[in-house]
Amino acid sequence: MEIEQGNNKRVISLFVLTMLNVSIMASLRNLPLVAEFGYSSIFFFFLAGLLFLIPCALVSAELATGWPHSGGIYIWVREAFGDRWGFFAIWMQWVHNVTWYPAILSFVATTLTYVIFGHEVVNRLYTFLVIIICFWGMTLMNYLGIRVSTLFSTIGVIGGTIVPGIFIIYLGVQWLATGQPAQIQFSWNALVPEFNSLQNLVFLGGLFLAFAGLEVSAGYAGEVKEPQKNYPRSIIFGALITFLLFMLGSLAIAFVIPKSNISLVAGLMEAFQIFLIRYNLTPLLPILGILLIIGAIAEVNSWIIGPVKALFETAEHGDLHPLFQRQNKHGMPTNLLLFQAIIVTLVACVFLVMPDLSISYWILSALSIQIYLAMYLFMFAAAIRLRYTHSHVERAYSIPHPHKGMWVVACVGILASLFAFLLVYVPPAGFEIGSLLFYELFLIIGFVVMAAIPIILHAFKKPEWDPTHEGHFTNK
Repeated sequence: MEIEQGNNKRVISLFVLTMLNVSIMASLRNLPLVAEFGYSSIFFFFLAGLLFLIPCALVSAELATGWPHSGGIYIWVREAFGDRWGFFAIWMQWVHNVTWYPAILSFVATTLTYVIFGHEVVNRLYTFLVIIICFWGMTLMNYLGIRVSTLFSTIGVIGGTIVPGIFIIYLGVQWLATGQPAQIQFSWNALVPEFNSLQNLVFLGGLFLAFAGLEVSAGYAGEVKEPQKNYPRSIIFGALITFLLFMLGSLAIAFVIPKSNISLVAGLMEAFQIFLIRYNLTPLLPILGILLIIGAIAEVNSWIIGPVKALFETAEHGDLHPLFQRQNKHGMPTNLLLFQAIIVTLVACVFLVMPDLSISYWILSALSIQIYLAMYLFMFAAAIRLRYTHSHVERAYSIPHPHKGMWVVACVGILASLFAFLLVYVPPAGFEIGSLLFYELFLIIGFVVMAAIPIILHAFKKPEWDPTHEGHFTNK
């Protein structure tokens, strides 16, 4: 891996940036969620890839090579629609994580019980403690600077995501090759799902969330070597690796666990356990568990600093309160990282009050999906507008056939995002969510509150928040 030392600010190579993109998207903890579709997961993978992943990749590549500066979605939407909506977009990208972090770290907690006890142990307090210890530990590590953070994420995604992902795919192939019974049917009827109930399609929204995040690495654009060339390449390579790991890995889980028995939190380790018992390899289970924990933590780490750095860029335009503009000697926004950790701790309390881990996992994921997709609506719309208002800006990569090509690609992404946004209001089939009213209100109120905060903050921002203003705290 090539990370330059010295004073050169551009320290991230093509390989490191590709691994960051993979670590942002390719979370193996999403495999059980997709495995719920069984053989029809292939259909949904291609559907999500065609309608969401490809539009995201193409639009992100064009915008990032046209505006290769740290800030990402904030810069793109700001250039298209103005400062208010640029701040709104980056806030939504950042704040969706506060509901997503506890969900993925609950996977870490469950996997850790397999390492220690050899099976899943469900305890709400234990899950809560693991979530906050892991997140606060990663927050403090990010205080050490971008080199340490990206190095950890790169090593973590190779050892904790790609290696276990390839291994479970290999085990799934061996399972079929040796004539073991599969829990899914291989037929045309099984490949094409039934569309008679929206409840059977709800997890498709989770698949959109799994493929989301390609634009996040734009937060590192200021540190990337040759961004016009390396950024679009890293997006293509990262998207391909993620797509193959997801599709083949989820099928491997579906081979050995019946759909009705798949746990959204522990399904991956349960599948590994079945495979390893069959092939007399059970001593590998704790090793795999440790690797998966490292991979999940590396993914969280990639998200911790990317959106925060992009949100911090808004300080240059006076959108961020001076309290959150402080940096340490490594150039890391310490108060903003601290504030994020406090919010995540509060959100993690959901695991203390909800009766089931899978329900807690899904309801937090559903809220995260909605918040994040709102940002994507702005990203796709900004890409269209910038083709007209900033046609003079040179883009190392451009979607072919302007302006028709951009309209087609961006509108497909917009329609797919709207569909997934509304879909998560339907509770998943087979889930005992308790009160439907609570489920709906949690999503509605949660989204409205998260969306209202940036609008209110922008409305009340003061001139002295601008670093160039005479009254700014750094000038006193």
